[in-house]
Amino acid sequence: LFIKKNINNIKSDKVFSEVDYVFHFAGKGDIVPSIEKPQEYFAQNVSATLKLLSLLNPKKIKKFVYAASSSCYGLAKTPTDENHKIDPLYPYALTKYQGEQLVLHWCKVYNLRVNSIRIFNAYGPRVKTTGAYGAVFGVFFKQILENKPLTIVGDGSQKRDFLYVLDLVNAFYAVAIKKNNIGEIYNLGSGNPKSINKLASLIGAKKKVYLPFRPGEPRVTHANIDKIVSDVNWKPKIKFEIGVQLMLNNIKYWKNAP
Repeated sequence: LFIKKNINNIKSDKVFSEVDYVFHFAGKGDIVPSIEKPQEYFAQNVSATLKLLSLLNPKKIKKFVYAASSSCYGLAKTPTDENHKIDPLYPYALTKYQGEQLVLHWCKVYNLRVNSIRIFNAYGPRVKTTGAYGAVFGVFFKQILENKPLTIVGDGSQKRDFLYVLDLVNAFYAVAIKKNNIGEIYNLGSGNPKSINKLASLIGAKKKVYLPFRPGEPRVTHANIDKIVSDVNWKPKIKFEIGVQLMLNNIKYWKNAP
């Protein structure tokens, strides 16, 4: 059963009467817009999460899995494990972390069976096409389609822990169906960071323009995924080169992106 609704508009818990598992991905992303309009991020990532939790019957939901963000770690030491100190550097990071705290609180107080997964850098064929500060894949693909140079922040040597969407989905499912992991936090990435220059090379960039580094952005994101691999017998399967090619096969998806 898949329910497509705006969680702000759900007025009754009857919506969840036939639901066994809840995967909470709804929310607002992006760093810069969260600095410009923090109220919107608190409304969507915190208040809306609270409303969703208030509609759930802990006795009926087998598992609630929250899509958290690794941005809660700030400029983290790498590889980053789940015990790393929390240091949100902008409203997006703060509100996603506060949403996670709400979810874990519902586990503690109301016995809702909950896990939280802190996603590092997910990508895939339907990564968003909207917004001026979209994910690097969408920006690069739009520039390729328009025969423009790729805009690379810094020198391109910075690395991100990219995880293909199918691996991500399988991880969420594995965490959901395991019976005895309640109230756990998991880091989720590939555990094998790749540089932005590597990405540019894989998509066949002929021209590049280098921009100044943005303050508050880490040089490297690198998830320590030992816990999720051990607890739920999951591991990433799709190599970065294959994932990028799968996206290139669908590059026309970004033709109307900004």
